[in-house]
Amino acid sequence: MFILTNILVLNIMNISEIQEKEFFPGLNGRLIHGQNITWAFWNVKNGSTVPLHSHIHEQIMFVVEGEFKLTIDGIEKIYEKDDYVILPPNVPHEGIALSDCKLMDVFSPAREDYK
Repeated sequence: MFILTNILVLNIMNISEIQEKEFFPGLNGRLIHGQNITWAFWNVKNGSTVPLHSHIHEQIMFVVEGEFKLTIDGIEKIYEKDDYVILPPNVPHEGIALSDCKLMDVFSPAREDYK
């Protein structure tokens, strides 16, 4: 549905309408892309890993459910429900799910590689 105002067009949708995609084994996500941000909703199976990587995007990770061990620039920390972390651009990081998890990530600028 589109609502037209004097200056804005809003696209009203439901996250369930976005097809889930597997990005890494056991890490499935639904992504919303704005002009300058990507908002990711992840379902992560226990034991699934995100390999060491870095990117130009600032990233905020939020734990909705479960436990996720994130290593940022060699420093390990376990994140649990309601924890969040802000990752600056170009910092190497990797992770492993210590239980089934639901995570949210926000990336800026938008992740063109995830579209």
